[in-house]
Amino acid sequence: MRAMDNQHVKQQRGFTLIELIVVVIILGILAALALPRFTNLQRDARIAKLQAARGSVMAASTLIHATTLSRGGIADTVACPGGGGVATNTAAATGTVCTENGVIHTVFGYPAATGFGGNPGILSAAGLTGIFNPTSDQLKAEGYTYAAAGGVATFGVLGAPDGPNCTFTYIQPGAANVAATISGLTISGC
Repeated sequence: MRAMDNQHVKQQRGFTLIELIVVVIILGILAALALPRFTNLQRDARIAKLQAARGSVMAASTLIHATTLSRGGIADTVACPGGGGVATNTAAATGTVCTENGVIHTVFGYPAATGFGGNPGILSAAGLTGIFNPTSDQLKAEGYTYAAAGGVATFGVLGAPDGPNCTFTYIQPGAANVAATISGLTISGC
């Protein structure tokens, strides 16, 4: 019986040190191959998010301009149901247009490049958050960055290794009969 127990013990041996080292090396190689692919997926996701934001800004700019033109500069007779007062619907240097969410401030019929907490402009028109005229923190909660100065609004995404090089810009028109400009994407820092 004792001989059987010794034989049984010998059959239940574990992994040798060499076998464990080989497994660890194989796992290390797999991790080294998977990490760059995972990083590329994150970059691709940031670029896709930026492309979606650019599409929203383009659509909002076009819709606000079309609304301004279709209303022909005739001011609304009642306050905008979304809030913000009575829209002027003018394509002049400054104006306003009523949307479902509230009044959007315009420059020559296109959404104005306004900052946070001020008059709603392109950021609010684009609807990147579920909140009309969001704060910086509310926009960051959705994964976006935004800055506006001198008629130029810069949109970006959070988490980019080089944030200033993972953006696009919206430039409000500087004169009548000039369209707003939306740049291509800068993705070298995404």
